Amino acid sequence: MNAQTSAETLALQAMVWIMTDAERAQAFIKATGASPANLATQAQEPAFLGAVLDFLLTEDSLITGFCDTQNLPYTAPMQARQHLPGFSNIHWT
Repeated sequence: MNAQTSAETLALQAMVWIMTDAERAQAFIKATGASPANLATQAQEPAFLGAVLDFLLTEDSLITGFCDTQNLPYTAPMQARQHLPGFSNIHWT
């Protein structure tokens, strides 16, 4: 499995995790402009999966909650994000 495929898989897992909680799902839909009726179609697009990870990366509580349920290191979402379209390296100054 290549890096992009692994990143897409992690993003799909994140999307499922996000959608299992009504409050998180509502925040995700509001932040991304995603259409609940078209999530399955959108989930096939690597750029949309990048947006899923972008949403996850907006709050530490989302990162830790997702990673804890998936038994992943907290760095996994950011590492995966680097392999999907639209990634912009963040420079902290």
